[in-house]
Amino acid sequence: MELNLLTAISPIDGRYFKLTKSLRYIFSEFSFLKYRLQVEILWFKKIISMHKILKIQNIENEDILFIDDILKNFTIKDAMYIKKIEKKINHDVKALEYFLKNKFSQSKKLSLISELIHFSCTSEDINNVAYALMIKDARDQILLPLWSEIIDFLKKYSIQYKNNSLLSMTHGQPATPSTMGKEILNFYYRIKRQFFKLKEIEILAKFNGTTGNYNAHLIAYPNVNWHIISKEFITSLNLVWNPCTTQIEPHDYIAELFSCISLFNTILIDFNRDIWGYISLNYFKQISVDHEIGSSIMPHKINPIDFENSEGNLGLSNAIMNHMINKLPISRWQRDLSDSTVLRNIGVALSYSIIAYNSILNGLKKLKINTYQLLKNLNNNWSILAEAIQTVMRRYNINNSYEQLKKFTRGKEINKVDIHQFISNLNIPEIEKERLKKITPINYIGSAVQIIDEETK
Repeated sequence: MELNLLTAISPIDGRYFKLTKSLRYIFSEFSFLKYRLQVEILWFKKIISMHKILKIQNIENEDILFIDDILKNFTIKDAMYIKKIEKKINHDVKALEYFLKNKFSQSKKLSLISELIHFSCTSEDINNVAYALMIKDARDQILLPLWSEIIDFLKKYSIQYKNNSLLSMTHGQPATPSTMGKEILNFYYRIKRQFFKLKEIEILAKFNGTTGNYNAHLIAYPNVNWHIISKEFITSLNLVWNPCTTQIEPHDYIAELFSCISLFNTILIDFNRDIWGYISLNYFKQISVDHEIGSSIMPHKINPIDFENSEGNLGLSNAIMNHMINKLPISRWQRDLSDSTVLRNIGVALSYSIIAYNSILNGLKKLKINTYQLLKNLNNNWSILAEAIQTVMRRYNINNSYEQLKKFTRGKEINKVDIHQFISNLNIPEIEKERLKKITPINYIGSAVQIIDEETK
């Protein structure tokens, strides 16, 4: 069966192909090979730049351009050739080295120094730097922009709905009101914190040989400070240098990064469920699209499928990332390969997140506040003002304030007339009675609006 959008096993490469397309340029096998090739070439150029110290032949600018063109013009055909070599020798990084040597053979000068390709490197030197660059690009070019878009939407709705009073539900029961804007602001604040955390997480890489001690380097060139050379190389790639490792970079930063993304996703799951509930209560209407169908048998339905899709894919993403968080920082002694196959699924984990982020953005664009339903529910729940009344009574030291309101309201249908009658009979100053009578379920929202104004400046 030919592989295409309909025959792909994973919905990432099938049903959701368009949504995850951007990640193919980072996490596909072709892209992984290209990132590795980039690291090999940059390390070779670093070695050549030390020609006086290492007492090796220098190369001209035209040779540098020749090397750069190998990466610039890297094609699927090149990648297939590398895979052909790998199939024969059963080693992916060595196959890349042989590919590069074959390219260098086309240049007389480069062919003379082709043994400096992959100089003193273990495969993990190449791989860990490649993964670090891939993760950095995915974070900076894809994740952060999508997160920023979601954050902007939540900020916009926080402001737009800041005056739309909302009957709160604590333990699923009517409770002290808020506003829809303030409830969205709560999520805005939470995910914004994760945005800044993700942005600041250090992406580490190492380049120190077989067991992290420059053994081979120092045998070849005992008088060179390879520790400093390693630092210079890694930092030149805008990565953070890890000076103390075994054969592998221990992946702690990946666990930190995925922990941040996983928490961001968990907060969004919470948001999806709240919005789903508000749609169910008819607090939000969804803008209908004429050609879309909500149910195969019930014509009236407009299901909150975008928020449901987002929730499901966030859960899948978190499940994979949580395995990586627990697995990747663990390696037997100086190295085992159990991390290798796991690392190859970084793109899979992020793909489910990308699908979810696009779904939530699509859902947010369809929301329209239903003021009528919000006000109706508030007006049906005057008993929620018991909190305000008993608190003012406490201020004036009225005994059993709480207990009086409990007896008056609990399990009963209370309306405006009942509330005002109760207030009129209180032994408090008349000015306080008038102030209490001005409170309604709609305007009893505390500082909700002011908090929004303050936090969205």
